[in-house]
Amino acid sequence: MFTGIVEELGEVVAVEELPDAARFRLRGPVVTEGARHGDSIAVNGVCLTVVGHEGAEFTADVMAETLDRSSLGGLGPGDRVNLERPTAVGGRLGGHLVQGHVDGTGEITARKTSDNWEIVTVSLPAGLARYVVEKGSITVDGVSLTVVEAGPDFFTISLIPTTLALTTLGFKQPGDRVNLEVDIVAKYVERLVAPHAARAGGARE
Repeated sequence: MFTGIVEELGEVVAVEELPDAARFRLRGPVVTEGARHGDSIAVNGVCLTVVGHEGAEFTADVMAETLDRSSLGGLGPGDRVNLERPTAVGGRLGGHLVQGHVDGTGEITARKTSDNWEIVTVSLPAGLARYVVEKGSITVDGVSLTVVEAGPDFFTISLIPTTLALTTLGFKQPGDRVNLEVDIVAKYVERLVAPHAARAGGARE
C-alpha cells in the first residue's frame, strides 16, 4: 500500500521488449536503498515488483495488461518517472490509501498558471467519473491529489510549487497521458451499496 507521496523523480534507463511484456530498468537511488528481490515500488502510480537491482538501479517486469491499461507502455530511455516505496506499518499516511492499481488513463487538456500554483485539467474516462467528487482524493501518475472540480468527463487539480518541482506533473503538457487511480473507498462503498440499491429500486416498481 502506498500513500501517493512521491519520494523521488527517477529515470527510465532501458526498456527491453518481451513476449507480451516488457522489462524496465530504472534509476532511483532513494527507492533502491535497501531494496530486495520481490519488493514493490510504484512507478508513475503503478505497483511493480523488483526482479533485480544493482546500485541505484532496479529492474521490473511489466505484463501486457499493465502496458495496455497504463501509460507505462509509452515510456522510453531518459523519461522521468515518479517513484515511491510502500508505506511501512505505523508510518505516516501523508496522502491517502493508494494501491498502485491503475484504473485507467486520462489526458492533460489544459494548464492555468499563477504565481504560486497551477490548475491542471485532466480528461476522465466515463467509467471512472462516478468515483471522482469535488474535494475528494485521486491519484495522478502516483501523486495523491485533491480534486478541485469534478465534471462529467474531466476533473481539475491544483498543484503547489513543491509538487511541480518534485514530480512529473511539473513538466507534463496538454496531450500527455497520465495514470489515474480513484479512491479505493469509493469503489468499495459502491460495491457494498449496489445490491441494496437494486432491491430498493425493484421494490418501488
